[in-house]
Amino acid sequence: MKYTTLPNTDIKVSKLCLGTMTWGNQNTQEEGFAQMDLATDKGINFFDCAELYPVPATAETYAKTEKIIGNWFEKTGKRDKIVLATKIAGPGDYTAHIRTNGFSNVALHDAVNNSLKRLKTDYIDLYQLHWPERQTNTFGIRDYKHHSEDRWQDNFNEILHSLKEIIKEGKIRHIGISNEKAWGTMRYLEESKKNNLPRVRTIQNAYSLLNRVFEGDMAEISMRESIGLLAYSPMAFGVLSGKYIKGIAANNSRLKLFPRFARYSSEQSTQATKLYLKLAEEHNLSLAQMALAFVTQQPFVTSNIIGATTLEQLNENIESIHIALSQDIIDSINEVHTVIPNPSP
Repeated sequence: MKYTTLPNTDIKVSKLCLGTMTWGNQNTQEEGFAQMDLATDKGINFFDCAELYPVPATAETYAKTEKIIGNWFEKTGKRDKIVLATKIAGPGDYTAHIRTNGFSNVALHDAVNNSLKRLKTDYIDLYQLHWPERQTNTFGIRDYKHHSEDRWQDNFNEILHSLKEIIKEGKIRHIGISNEKAWGTMRYLEESKKNNLPRVRTIQNAYSLLNRVFEGDMAEISMRESIGLLAYSPMAFGVLSGKYIKGIAANNSRLKLFPRFARYSSEQSTQATKLYLKLAEEHNLSLAQMALAFVTQQPFVTSNIIGATTLEQLNENIESIHIALSQDIIDSINEVHTVIPNPSP
């Protein structure tokens, strides 16, 4: 395994982070335990979860993933070996069963306390805001359109003050954002600099061969402001395994179970995936390992969040850490990207 540190901290994290969003839906607790066992045996010390997991979010499955992780900590006694990240859910119709008061002071305190109970720990290493409260272009929306009916009011200062309180209580160590855009990221940085408030250490956004939107403006912010990308969906919901275009996807694969995630299965995505698969095969690589290696070796990526529904998939994903793509392969990847840019934003 390879390691780095969370930006501007002394927290050592593996370059691969174990994603957990299938546990409690596609995966049982026993399977989640097996994945954590394998990951830690292979040197992964960084787990990412969220209060709303598993995905898709429902009232019936709410917080099952955190409970599974907490039970594993209780069983193994390995809490002190793991850098643990979780998230508070943002507002939306599909999270109304969780809360309706956004990132208010009360909501943040309650969310942290409830996550601590489920995770069976007394601290969270990295606490993240899962998506912005305001209306903006996230989750497959390409372009920003202003909504005059949006009643959101700028509250970055208040959010950071609340998080500062929780840090002082010793319940969280550092903070991160997720699914955030350039404007929101810079507002958090502005408030932290002006008012001596906690500084955002990481941003968790989608990044893959099929979605390089982060490179447009966020990569410069990441590098110049030392905010590390925790790249999620590096396999584009499993599309970059090649199993869908090969027709070998299992019935419990994500896009078969949850076809509403259509941004990963557009005609353009399929065309690009076929070209990437051909390129990988020309270099005797699996598409999955080429896709993961591409993400991991980007200079702005602190850790690449890998998930799987089987141990075989997880092991293949972990082995990608040993692959370094040559400049020739990178150049060929960029040629495909130029022809079919960001088919799955």
